[in-house]
Amino acid sequence: MPNIAIILAEGFEELEAVAIIDVLRRAGIEVVSAGLHEGTVSSARKVKVIPDVMIDKLNSDDFDMLVLPGGLPGSDNLNADKRVGDLIRDFTNKGKVTGAICAAPYVLANSGVLEGKHVTSYPSFKEKLGNVVYEEKTVVTDGNIMTSRGPGTAICFGLAIVERFLGKEKALQIKEAMLVEQDC
Repeated sequence: MPNIAIILAEGFEELEAVAIIDVLRRAGIEVVSAGLHEGTVSSARKVKVIPDVMIDKLNSDDFDMLVLPGGLPGSDNLNADKRVGDLIRDFTNKGKVTGAICAAPYVLANSGVLEGKHVTSYPSFKEKLGNVVYEEKTVVTDGNIMTSRGPGTAICFGLAIVERFLGKEKALQIKEAMLVEQDC
């Protein structure tokens, strides 16, 4: 079964983080949440979450994918932490999948992994992505980079990750069980 790490920083978008974790776990994918500091992490709307581990415990060799939820100031906090950038580059250099949603694709851009890639993001972050091919789609995949637009696309993003690792049939099974009516 695939293993996926998701990093939670103070001010993360709770819907993006929790919906993605939920969809992946429903599919049987192992998900480890990591915080930048010890203890609880507060979301953008002050929902407190206890990460499974601290970021220092993450080793890219143990995971198939790294996911960054967006939100503000969560994405800014991810961007400001050198460990996050190092981890993004490590995943990328090893050919592993890296994903980001909402504002978080700009963290990938600032880590130097989006150059020339097809991507999407929350609309107001389009100009912060640098030299990319921007697409206004729910989920955009270019090689080992997966991006999505925002809270309303989080379930579809999770389903796209399930499809990538476990196939279209499994993603459809999860989608139907969750009564997701929108096209993903």
